[in-house]
Amino acid sequence: MTDAGTMRIPILGGTAWLGRELVRAAHDAGHEVAVLARGEAGAIPDGVRAFVADRGQVGAYDAAAAERWDAVIDVTRHPGFARGAVAALGGVADRWVFVSSSSVYADMRTQGIDESGELLPPLDAELLEDPDDYGSAKVGCEAAVLAGVGADRVLIARPSLIGGPGDASGRGGYWPLRFAHPAVPGQVLVPDADTPVQLLDVRDLADWLIASAVARTTGVMNVAGDTMPLTEHLSTARAVAGYSGEIVARGADWLSEHEVSPWAGPRSLPLWLPEELAGLNAHDTARAREAGLVPRPLEQTLADMLAWELTEGPERERRAGLTDGEERELLQAASSRR
Repeated sequence: MTDAGTMRIPILGGTAWLGRELVRAAHDAGHEVAVLARGEAGAIPDGVRAFVADRGQVGAYDAAAAERWDAVIDVTRHPGFARGAVAALGGVADRWVFVSSSSVYADMRTQGIDESGELLPPLDAELLEDPDDYGSAKVGCEAAVLAGVGADRVLIARPSLIGGPGDASGRGGYWPLRFAHPAVPGQVLVPDADTPVQLLDVRDLADWLIASAVARTTGVMNVAGDTMPLTEHLSTARAVAGYSGEIVARGADWLSEHEVSPWAGPRSLPLWLPEELAGLNAHDTARAREAGLVPRPLEQTLADMLAWELTEGPERERRAGLTDGEERELLQAASSRR
C-alpha cells in the first residue's frame, strides 16, 4: 500500500456500468485507482489514471505490468482476457479480485445453492461470442484466475441480479417505471408467480468489492441482495411509484401463450422466472454477509432507479419489458377472458 490504508488498484474494464461504480468506490475511499480499457463503453472519469488499451492486442498490459499493485480487479467475460491479464499482472499484484456471476452454476432450479454447487463446463474458447455461453465463459475466467494467481490471493465474487441507477439492461428499472407510467391508466400486467428475486444495488456491490480488496478477503462468494418473493418485490416497486391501481396477474401458461418472455429482453415481464429457473436468483449469500456485505433497502434502490429511468426518458426504446403498445394489447386480451 502507498500510505496507511491507501491502495493502488487497476480496474480492468473500468468504463462500463459496474466498472464505473468500482472506479467511483475506489476513488471515494481515497485509493489510487487506474483504469485499463479501450474507453469505448464510457468516458474515463476525470482524475483517474488511464491505460488505454485493447485487451485483445499484444502488449495491452505492458505499461501496467511495469508497476506494482495492491489489488487488480477484473470484470471480463472472456476467458482469453482473464488468462492474458493474469499472465501479465499476476506477478506484480498482491491480490486479485474477479467479478464472476451466479450464472456459473449448472443447477438453475434448486434454490439456496452455496459456493460448492456444481459448475457448468468451462467455455473452450478465448472469447465469448454467444450470449448463451455466458455462464460457461465466466467458469473459464474463474479457472484462469485461480490457476494463474492461486486461491490464497484471489477473491471470486459471483453476483446474482444487479440493479441501480445506470442499469441499461432495463430489468430492474422496468417495474417502478411501469407502475409510475401505466400504459393503460389504472391497470398493470404482472406475472402470477412467486419465484424469488434478490436484487443487489450496483453501488453496494462496488463498495463491498473495494472494501474486500482492502481487507485482503479471499475465497469464492455468492453476492446478492435480500431474497424475497417476486410479489414482495413488485409491492415495493408499486409503493415507490405511488401506484394504487389494479394489478392484472396472469400465470405462466397464459403469458407463454401470448408470447411474453420471462426474466429479460424484448416483450418480457422482467425478473419473473419459470420454476425450472427459480434457483437462478436465489443463491446462498452467507459467506458474503459474513465478509461485510450489507445491502441497502430495496426501496432506496428502486426509487433511485425510477429517478434515473425518468431522467433517461420513459418513452425511449428499452432492452427489457413490454412496450406500451404490447401492454395495451395484452391487457385487452386479459380483459376479454374474464
